[in-house]
Amino acid sequence: MSLETLRSVVKSEKVTLGAKEVLRKLRKGEVKKVFLASTCSSIVKDEVKRYSKSKEIEIIELSIPSAEVALICKKNYPISILSC
Repeated sequence: MSLETLRSVVKSEKVTLGAKEVLRKLRKGEVKKVFLASTCSSIVKDEVKRYSKSKEIEIIELSIPSAEVALICKKNYPISILSC
């Protein structure tokens, strides 16, 4: 289910890639959903969870590694976190 959601979000909405940009947008409250790859670092996961609790943002933890997320997003580099 979450993999299908990721594919539809990548096709239909503007996504933000990378921990720095996603965390910046989380602090500002400009994010609806956050997708975390299975290989995302625990430090980033903890920060995302902390910011999302106060703003009730949906976190989707994917069961696929960052290399596969990159393939879905059609990028040549691993993507461990993205948001929409």
